[in-house]
Order: sequence, then structure tokens, then C-alpha cells
Amino acid sequence: MVLIEGWSALAGDSPAARATGAELVARWAEPHRRYHTLDHLAAVLTAIDGLAEAADDPVAVRLAAWFHDAVYDGRPGRDEERSAQLAQATLPRCGVDPERVAEVARLVRLTAAHDTLAPGDANGAVLCDADLAILADADYETYRTRIRQEYRHVPDDLFTMGRADVLRRLLATPRLYRTPQAYHLWETRARANMETELTTLASGKV
Repeated sequence: MVLIEGWSALAGDSPAARATGAELVARWAEPHRRYHTLDHLAAVLTAIDGLAEAADDPVAVRLAAWFHDAVYDGRPGRDEERSAQLAQATLPRCGVDPERVAEVARLVRLTAAHDTLAPGDANGAVLCDADLAILADADYETYRTRIRQEYRHVPDDLFTMGRADVLRRLLATPRLYRTPQAYHLWETRARANMETELTTLASGKV
């Protein structure tokens, strides 16, 4: 599997690293997931490949991508915190140095609210831009549908309110994408996609 090969390139081929990679793949393949799947992980890693030159520590960014939705129960904030804790618990066993482990955990926590990214955070910019690349996707409707499926336990009215709040908060940022390349490639289309979704939500369609 290409993903596992990529993981081994980052974390090594020790028994602990192999076990951690297998655990992460199993988590990303959980049956309740609809959007936050192995396909999403692969897409984020591919986007990072195109933006990596802008990062201070591309290895930390790629490791953070592996962990950023490793725990996913549809509980924003709590999922990211538990994912960060998983990184802190498992990466030292793989031989990752403490400073990088701390950076990975920080980056994972950052994905809970992309609009809180601080100026000058190069690693955070690359990870967040890669995570939000889907917003500019030509098949945005499929993404929107899969997000709703992951929150199928939430009533329509509450989902509409929460989703609209997320979209408005993102749209209120001066720039969705902080790296120059991502901004050039995705900013205009992403904003158009989100505005269209807001209009759809306002019409009562979920």
C-alpha cells in the first residue's frame, strides 16, 4: 500500500513504527467514516507534497497529517485533542524526537479551528492549506454530502446552524489559504463553493 510506504519513510521500519502505521490505517478505515477516510488522508498528503517547500519541518507536517483525524467521532475539538494525545503517546516509541513530537501534536490541535492560525506559522499554514484543499474541489457537492453523512446523528436544524457558522467563520478570514501557492490555486474556487453551500443551507436543503 502506497500510504504505508509513505508512513515508513516518515516513521521508520521498526516494529513500533509498523504497529503504529497499521493502527493508523485501521482508524482511518473505520466504517462510520464517510469523508474523513483513507482517501482524505491520501489527498491531504498529496496536497502537502505540493506545498512542502513552504514548511519549516515538512516531516512534522506529514506526521501531523497522519494523526490529524486519527480519532474521529464527529466531536469537533475533542477529536483533535484525542488525536494529538495519540501522537504524543505513540510517536516516541517510533523514535521520533521529543521536539518533533511536540510540534506534531501542536499541528494536530491547530486543525480544530483553521482560522486561528497565527501569522508566520509556516508548518501550520501548509497543514491547514492541505486540509482545506477540498473546499476548492470541483466535486464539492460530494464532499458536502459526505460531511452530512458523518453528522447523521445531528438533527437537520442543528446541523444547518453549525455548518453555516463554520462556513461564515472561514469566509470571514482575509485569506483561507496562507501559502502563496495554495492561495493562487484554490482561494477563488473555495470561496465560491462555500458561498453556494451557504445559499443551499439557507434554502432549507441539507
